[in-house]
Amino acid sequence: MKVKRERNVVFTSISVPTKLFEKARKHIEGTGFPSVSSYVAFLLRTILSDRKARGKQDYETEMLKKKLHELGYM
Repeated sequence: MKVKRERNVVFTSISVPTKLFEKARKHIEGTGFPSVSSYVAFLLRTILSDRKARGKQDYETEMLKKKLHELGYM
């Protein structure tokens, strides 16, 4: 797996318990992730992206229910 590096990206540090860091380090062995930091960034992007998509689906579902109710189907 190749990791694409963006230019001019500013990084920060996030503290995690040492045991959790070691588990993550072992988990990414052989995966192509160059570091635990890049793996954690990938996980955060994935989780936040999924959450945003779910939020949109929830909104659309609520709007559909509202319209069906207004039409007398619910």
